[in-house]
Amino acid sequence: MAPRVHPSKILTYIASIFAITLWGMSYIWTDKLIALNIPIFYFVFVRILLAGIVLFLFNTAYGRIKRIQRQDWPKFLLLAFFEPFIYFICETYGLKVTGSPTLSAMVIATIPIFSIGAGMLFFKEKVNFINIIGILFSLVGIVMVAMAKGELGDKFIWGIVLLLIAVIAEVGHASITKSLAGNYSSQIIVMYQFLIGSIYLFPLFLTKGLKGFDAEVYFSPEAWYPLICLAVLCSSLAFSLWVSTIKNLGVAKSSIFSALIPVAAAIIAWVLGHEYLNSRQWIGIFVSTIGVIMSQYTIKNKISE
Repeated sequence: MAPRVHPSKILTYIASIFAITLWGMSYIWTDKLIALNIPIFYFVFVRILLAGIVLFLFNTAYGRIKRIQRQDWPKFLLLAFFEPFIYFICETYGLKVTGSPTLSAMVIATIPIFSIGAGMLFFKEKVNFINIIGILFSLVGIVMVAMAKGELGDKFIWGIVLLLIAVIAEVGHASITKSLAGNYSSQIIVMYQFLIGSIYLFPLFLTKGLKGFDAEVYFSPEAWYPLICLAVLCSSLAFSLWVSTIKNLGVAKSSIFSALIPVAAAIIAWVLGHEYLNSRQWIGIFVSTIGVIMSQYTIKNKISE
């Protein structure tokens, strides 16, 4: 008899899918800001600061504000350094270099490879043979989805270097989040992460983000619509859901959902008419889905049969 899935896990899976869908959409919104020639250090800083303020107001309204304990300050400082500071800068520049939301998202597929090692090394998480096969299936499917033209292109190497750094930063972020999740709520962790991250980004905002400042463009509805969506939906909401995912599934298993961001980005880009999906890519989506299911399979003690 197949093991039952606990209702709380179902909610975790729903939250995970919702988060990666929003992150898939974030590539489209980021691409719009880049197309407006708005400096990366401007909109990344504004996005992170707005997200931190939104979560601060939310936590204050519900009486959930909690101070950082003295021994946890180093962890929060490192958490914000990994993400948003390193992650968002490398991810956004990677997108700018490649020029394709789908192509840029592909590199995120390497997260499970690094996360499995981190989960097993630091948190003694168990990963079985079926999980490994599932992750491999997902990686194959994601490559099929992301390689729209069957080639990588001459700019891909630069993009992969930047995005690979972002991937390593994400694994560090997930590992520290896991260690903090027992003492702080998801919204509190993400709130401090973004507020501290905005302090890291502030010098770059002043020196590079305001160069060539054009109020007519920067304050236009075309700029603020994607900015607010990125701040509120892709940062405040999606990251809060993601912290819960890491807390409930662990570093290794949660990472496979983040690896599906390229699939989400490809489907959303297809729905909105930004990119075309061929038959190979649809097969890749199916293979990835099978891989995710396998990656989440847990071998229970067969005693109670």
